[in-house]
Amino acid sequence: MSELLEPSAGLTRGPDGHLRCAWHGTDEAYRRYHDDEWGRPVADDDRLYEKLCLEGFQAGLSWLTILRKREAFRELFHGFAVDRVAAMDEDDVERIVLDARIIRHRGKIASTINNARRTLAIRETHGSLGAFLWAHEPPASERPAAVDWEWLRANPVTPAATRLSKALKQAGFTFVGPTTVYAFMQSMGFVNDHVEGCCVRAECEAERKAFARPG
Repeated sequence: MSELLEPSAGLTRGPDGHLRCAWHGTDEAYRRYHDDEWGRPVADDDRLYEKLCLEGFQAGLSWLTILRKREAFRELFHGFAVDRVAAMDEDDVERIVLDARIIRHRGKIASTINNARRTLAIRETHGSLGAFLWAHEPPASERPAAVDWEWLRANPVTPAATRLSKALKQAGFTFVGPTTVYAFMQSMGFVNDHVEGCCVRAECEAERKAFARPG
């Protein structure tokens, strides 16, 4: 069993003795996601596109719900290969909306196809989706001096998230509001929001420093 420490610290001590961000709870799949994915920088267009779409599906739900359905999403959307999803049509929307393994929101299913097409357009103008997105990485001046539990609980809509949300909307993307975009930035390593004291924070910071920004 994980041990929840002082709530204000936002940390949990797991069975392995390591301290982690408390939000992952006691679910093993969620712990692996916290340790191996969340906050680690990504440049690959398909993975960035996938996460942007899944964050849109997650709005109003817990990320664990999406995580448990992720493989079904990947099956239905061709592994989120941008070129293949961009070729999908209304018949695909009608088929997917009947599949109970995912979140059956017609607008978000159609948005996934739309966003793939918008990604192809971004590639024409910016070279890659990664280059477009990483150009909106927040400067150090917009980051907190220390990432604490209050910062995480606030799930702040930061200036950088607002700028990126606006840019995505101008490019024709949908379901990319500032809150959704900031959750995307947290998860894909545009920022390191692991709480101070989390065993993964230093690893993610090292990866961010060594990361070659696309573009």
